Amino acid sequence: MNRLLSAALAATLVLAFTGASAAQAQTKPKKEPTAAQLAARERLAKCSAEWKQAKAGGKLEPGMKWPRFWSACNARIKGGTKA
Repeated sequence: MNRLLSAALAATLVLAFTGASAAQAQTKPKKEPTAAQLAARERLAKCSAEWKQAKAGGKLEPGMKWPRFWSACNARIKGGTKA
């Protein structure tokens, strides 16, 4: 009796996982990033490069951390406007 229950449970699990993978295959394709998202990624890349260069050259203010640097750099590149 235990073998029968084990076999039935195993078959149920296999079917459940097979159905889940089939459902994932039918999901919507990813959306293309918007112009604003692409611009934000470009600013992030530029600021990241500036951060690495300033950090390597020892040109950062004492206590400067990435979040504060990113905020200032992002605002400077955007032209000081807020989104």
